[in-house]
Amino acid sequence: MRSVEIVLALVVLATVVAALARRLSVPAPSLLVVAGVVVGSLPGVPDVRVTPEVVSLVVLPPLLYAAGEELAWRDLRSVWRPVTVLAVGLVLATAAAVGAVASVLTPLPASMAFVLGAILASTDPVAVTALGRRLALPAKIQALVQAESLFNDATSLVLFRVAVTLAVASGGIAWGHAAGQFLTLGGGGAAVGALAAFGAVLIRRRTVDPVMDTVIALVAPYATYVLAEALHVSGVTAVVVASVIVGTQTARITSAHTRLELHAVYATVVFLLESVIFSLIGLELPTLVRAAHGAAWLWQAATIAAVLIVMRALWVFPTSAATQRRAGAEHVSWWKPAVVSWAGARGVVPLAAALSVPLTAGSGAALPGRDLLLLLTTTVIVFTLVVQGFTLEPLVRRSRIAQPAADNRAEQNRARLAMARAALAELEDRSGTEPEVAVEQLRHAPCAPESSTKVRSPTVPGSRALPPPPSCAET
Repeated sequence: MRSVEIVLALVVLATVVAALARRLSVPAPSLLVVAGVVVGSLPGVPDVRVTPEVVSLVVLPPLLYAAGEELAWRDLRSVWRPVTVLAVGLVLATAAAVGAVASVLTPLPASMAFVLGAILASTDPVAVTALGRRLALPAKIQALVQAESLFNDATSLVLFRVAVTLAVASGGIAWGHAAGQFLTLGGGGAAVGALAAFGAVLIRRRTVDPVMDTVIALVAPYATYVLAEALHVSGVTAVVVASVIVGTQTARITSAHTRLELHAVYATVVFLLESVIFSLIGLELPTLVRAAHGAAWLWQAATIAAVLIVMRALWVFPTSAATQRRAGAEHVSWWKPAVVSWAGARGVVPLAAALSVPLTAGSGAALPGRDLLLLLTTTVIVFTLVVQGFTLEPLVRRSRIAQPAADNRAEQNRARLAMARAALAELEDRSGTEPEVAVEQLRHAPCAPESSTKVRSPTVPGSRALPPPPSCAET
């Protein structure tokens, strides 16, 4: 009962904070984390401990799935080279750098320092998507940061599983075996994700009820994750691959009316899950701080966060310069890599990984440094969400690479108005050849749910398809 009360309180808090964030024009995830830290620091507030199952099984799959489905295949193809470089090369380099720094600055054993590096090596798609949702970034940059955050999570979590195995076994596993495990986890997860996507597409293509289609879409990420984990491969990789594949087929397997309903449901689910988890991140930090001894963890976490920022800049700027020169640009723009480099917030995925670190080693003894690892991870997550989250929008405005929100809305309204006028003009042309009842009904309908099926005259054989009325989404 206590857990239910906490969740309900978090939903109320998140709703209030999200409304305030919109009014203040600040990113909601960052403000939620700050609110969580403030509330968790108040006297009388009970200690909050997040369980691994809540994050990895309940929260993570649908958020990853939603982020993956938003990624257009055309945009992904245009940025696959820099995404590959960042999702693999940058992750490995960052894990090594953070592991080396943590082994020197903190009392963590070398194996646990490498686990920390693997946890913090990648950006978080949930945080990046949530922060970038209100920024009108160019499509290519949005696709780059979103695709990179999806695929580098798959890389870092596979690396994390290998690092945890080494830490638990106290270094008793050969590196050749670790490399084989890396390939098995990643390749197996990708295969399971492709298989799950094929099954989801096959089922949804034959589903005509919007409610059933929505239920299937909500169940799919959980089923994919559980199946992959049951087969001892990477569940995150499976969910990412499945979401990207299904996202490319959504327009073919569902009607526009179903997509509108599904979008509304998913938007609500994503809002609730994001709100709860970002609030929990903030609430948990005071609990971890109270259990810590001394204040050395603060400057250690700040140093690790600085290493993350520097490593990302060292990879993003040269990669962007090479990409722009390959595209034939006369002058290399440094504002774009600055935005991409700064959009490197950590969030839900690193928290899920840190919480899943075992309590004991293979010998049965307590795993050394686990509490410090969790504290450092949570502190770095809060730091990136607050510092980078609150300063990302001013950086985007300063760079002038984003279209102003007002201009973006005006452009969408012009496009919708043009579509409505074209539909009305087509109806005028059909007025003498189509049933007058159907034409009048479409002409005077203020809006109607979108449908992929075209209206045909039931009484005039061979009649042309009537255009649909302006959709509710367009008015």
